[in-house]
Amino acid sequence: MKVENEFTFVDVSAENVSEVGICCSKDKKSPGFIAKAEWFKSSLNKGLRMKIALDNKGRQIAFVEYLPSELAWRPVKADNYLFIHCITVYSKDSREKGLGSKLLQMVEEEAVAQGKSGICAMSSDGSWMVDKKLFQKNNFTITSEMGRFELMVKKLDPMAPLPVFIDWTKKLPDYKGWHLIYADQCPWHLKSVTDLQQAAIDNGIILTVTKLTTPAEAQLAPSGFGTFSLIKDGKLLADHYISRTRFENILRQELKQK
Repeated sequence: MKVENEFTFVDVSAENVSEVGICCSKDKKSPGFIAKAEWFKSSLNKGLRMKIALDNKGRQIAFVEYLPSELAWRPVKADNYLFIHCITVYSKDSREKGLGSKLLQMVEEEAVAQGKSGICAMSSDGSWMVDKKLFQKNNFTITSEMGRFELMVKKLDPMAPLPVFIDWTKKLPDYKGWHLIYADQCPWHLKSVTDLQQAAIDNGIILTVTKLTTPAEAQLAPSGFGTFSLIKDGKLLADHYISRTRFENILRQELKQK
């Protein structure tokens, strides 16, 4: 635990995740939290870490999740980098105090200590990923763009190869019919999958659900988010978790197009 100014920072690892929590899901008894905690503990995610920021009342107000880039659950190829899955600061007041930048600086300190070539992450101005402005403020540069996503990189070794996107669009034609592909990297996925499965049954739709169980599978997943994809006949309809209501709206739109 590290105290700095008005914030306290807690390091989360496989050893203490069930006790400390994961910030973005507070209910430790929920199926999504339990699935995420078990995913966090998996030997496949060796080196996975999270830093959680607490305010002066002990409330979890921000976090960053990162791991060795070779084990990223995103469609990215990078050697000897740290890869940031998620970074979130919940309140505007905390953002104005530079909490997001502080979390990035702490990850950079670890990258230096581990002899990494740099840090990389994906950004987007769409849902469920941080906007590129935070990274650019901290001297990250955009090295690739695909769809709504940017690949943000901060090199520590100027001679190191740059990380690159793996083209997720090449996999889309392989999916015929309705498909939902997910992983436990996000604690909200399990509820979405359960809701969408029931909605598919209620609407007479055959929805094939596939759970990704390794980083390699996620790196070859058919969407930029990597750990959530809703597909119909090779068309990506959602690349982050959605509600039952949103799914049923998509169903109606698809039926209208027939």
